[in-house]
Amino acid sequence: MSFRMRFAAEDLLRCRFAISPLRETQGAIRTLSRPDRHGYHLPWLRQVRAAAAGLDLAPLWLLAPDHGHPPDFLHPSPQAPLGTLDDELDVVRATDPDEAHRQIQAALAQTPGAEHGKRGRAMLADPAGTVRQLAGLYEHVWAALLAPHWPRLRAVLEADIAYHARRLADGGMQRLFTALHPKLSWSEGALTAAGHTSHLPDFSGQGLVLVPSVFFWPEAGNAFDPPWQPTVVYPARGIGGLWAETGPTASAAMIALLGANRAAILSDLDAPSTTTALAHRHALALSSVSAHLAVLRDAGLLASRRYGHQVLYERTPLGIALTTGGLF
Repeated sequence: MSFRMRFAAEDLLRCRFAISPLRETQGAIRTLSRPDRHGYHLPWLRQVRAAAAGLDLAPLWLLAPDHGHPPDFLHPSPQAPLGTLDDELDVVRATDPDEAHRQIQAALAQTPGAEHGKRGRAMLADPAGTVRQLAGLYEHVWAALLAPHWPRLRAVLEADIAYHARRLADGGMQRLFTALHPKLSWSEGALTAAGHTSHLPDFSGQGLVLVPSVFFWPEAGNAFDPPWQPTVVYPARGIGGLWAETGPTASAAMIALLGANRAAILSDLDAPSTTTALAHRHALALSSVSAHLAVLRDAGLLASRRYGHQVLYERTPLGIALTTGGLF
């Protein structure tokens, strides 16, 4: 990642966060190809080993050179705060065949011999068919490897966005950008990635999409190609405990006061979370979690706020004091 982007007033107004199932699918595929670099995800790799063995990912790996740029049409900027994989793949499938041919050829040229190999020639001979094939592969990867874990992944991504949204509210753009990634910095109205070689062109108020990812750790990536809105993908916070089998435990005093399920839910909210994510983590029905959250909120232990179409719950100062032992 290497760039310097100067923000105009319109750009500042159009900065937004988004969660992208397609980006997570791409990151998961990259993790499968280089498992030695992703120690945090070893539990997931062990779980999906058999399912991954049944997928032919060679076409996607062929277009993802180690030292180069994959086709831009495979990673359009997310259009909604939390879209679905189907929404994003509809955009991929709408790629113009001539543009797909140009980008596939450029990606293959970065791997010696790939453009003239059997698979590379087949891709270039039928770019429209290649786009459909790649979109279908993403669907298979998602269904087999990620969909069963999506509530857990989404909870981490939502918590990351909530954290950075608070930093933005507390200290503005500088406080936001300096916490996203060690290579990112903000100075004099410009976002800079360490090691930049040149300024990027004027974006005419397009703003920036910030996309947290659990699978792109420890690096960050960027896409500034038209017609997409400039995008930065960065590692989400909290992936160290992503695959942990057990969550925070409540004290005996909390359980006696609140009951086991309410105490467990309150203890689990170190970061903001949704009803769906909590239900998944605690193996409870959505209706039961909603009822517990309502009681905790009415007692002044939780607060709720809306982010897009989602409602996030987080502990109030009283709730924090209770879970950290400050009231016992």
